Amino acid sequence: MYKLFPLHCFFILLQALASAQNSDTLAFPAAWAGHWHGTLDIYNTREKTASVPMWVEIQKIDTSTSGRYTFGLVYGSREQDWRPYELAPVAPEKGVWRVDEKNGIVLDSYLCGPKFLCWFTVQGNRVLCTYELRGGEMLFEVYSGKEAAVSTTGNTKQGDEVIPEVQTFPFSFFQRAVLKKQ
Repeated sequence: MYKLFPLHCFFILLQALASAQNSDTLAFPAAWAGHWHGTLDIYNTREKTASVPMWVEIQKIDTSTSGRYTFGLVYGSREQDWRPYELAPVAPEKGVWRVDEKNGIVLDSYLCGPKFLCWFTVQGNRVLCTYELRGGEMLFEVYSGKEAAVSTTGNTKQGDEVIPEVQTFPFSFFQRAVLKKQ
């Protein structure tokens, strides 16, 4: 009986954590709404190459009964580079959303713990975009590199252990902005 008690407590803890994550998931994107502003720093593999002002604008669409939000991005200025995207729920209870770029491109995106993630390929490049709320700030990061593997290792056996094939991919650039709510 004593050994079952800790296991039972473990399952209660797992349920509590799952409920907490579900409540966080339901708070997205409402808890993220607002106008976020900061500076986007752009790096190649060796150094910072540029810095530009950046905004993320997340607002509930007033006419929406389906939970859609604006998800606008601005780089530099609204006149230079305004991206009026839209965020639409797919299965919000599972953290699944879509970012509609309003030009034929729709990106499946995922709320995974505290991060909102979008991973895609375009023109031979892999791109991972991440958004994360931390305190009163939003951390935005983009990782990108060629889609072609630069090395393949593994695919062997060591004793009884089968070692899987592993491919590594290059990075070309990294971008980061720490945005504050306006």
